[in-house]
Amino acid sequence: QVQLVESGGGLVQPGGSLRLSCAASGRTFSINMTGWYRQAPGKQREWVAIITSGGYAHYADSAKGRFTISRDNAKNTVYLQMNSLKPEDTAVYYCNAVHQSGATWGQGTQVTVSS
Repeated sequence: QVQLVESGGGLVQPGGSLRLSCAASGRTFSINMTGWYRQAPGKQREWVAIITSGGYAHYADSAKGRFTISRDNAKNTVYLQMNSLKPEDTAVYYCNAVHQSGATWGQGTQVTVSS
């Protein structure tokens, strides 16, 4: 199995930056793709960015130009660097890994963008 633990959330002012981390453990060799999703209060969970095991990255329109997803294979960790944050980026951010046995979600980390 695969386990995921997110960290790095917090309170930031508009225009600020945060870096989220998603640390994987277990059968990490079986992970094909890792993604970040978010869910704001009263809204459905939405996709933000993904990165494949080969390093290919793809972004939702809301993230393009502001967010960067990356991976450190030695640490089994995927990052989401978020710059120029807006109040509408406020949400719980979840990490998701697609692997040979299915998919695993992390517990989520809260990001609040407010002055």
